[in-house]
Amino acid sequence: MPPLIGISTYLEPSASWGVWNLPAALLPSGYHRLVQRAGGLAALLPPDGTAGSAAAVVSRLDGLVVSGGPDVEPVRYGADADPRTGPPARERDAWELALIDAALTSGTPLLGICRGHQLLNVSLGGTLLQHLDDHAGPPGVFDHHEVKTVPGTLLAGILPEPVTVPTFHHQSVARLGEGLIPSAHATDDGTVEAVELPGAEAFVLGVQWHPEAGDDVRVMRALVAAASG
Repeated sequence: MPPLIGISTYLEPSASWGVWNLPAALLPSGYHRLVQRAGGLAALLPPDGTAGSAAAVVSRLDGLVVSGGPDVEPVRYGADADPRTGPPARERDAWELALIDAALTSGTPLLGICRGHQLLNVSLGGTLLQHLDDHAGPPGVFDHHEVKTVPGTLLAGILPEPVTVPTFHHQSVARLGEGLIPSAHATDDGTVEAVELPGAEAFVLGVQWHPEAGDDVRVMRALVAAASG
């Protein structure tokens, strides 16, 4: 049986399809398709504020992906909001931080993508740089840049050579969370592009870029392999 990989979703007050315009939990299809291409079964995980729901959900999963999306509210890492930081997504922050905590506690393989990478850092006490330039294209368009992995890391075993990745972000990891190490940097400016948790019970990795927007399935395949036990 292929491993079941949960993917966190957006929660939007208004979304349109057909004749409808309604509140919706949604996610770009690249995420579930990448999980499927990597050999997993995909399940979407909309925010749920019920006490204990994150732990209950994670207990049923073989692996977890925390997806990209809006900026993390700076109060989560003890900072005031920069004027360029986007509006908060408080339900999603609370849900995804609870999912990450449940995954780390249970030893469930975890992959954070972009926002998910940043939330992994915040969940372990790290902070974020609230604005940097040249890591996103125009609105709705991915940019691309090269990243290099750090020799000897988990990620270097997955991506041993420099790779060009799809990217769309204006924030990044500043102070690393407890136990995390950087496992990739942007070639041009040294921005931390991946973090991981060495010595963890299970696979724990965050990448700043968007593998679901490209053709390289190796990072997701590594998560699925770890989730297969």
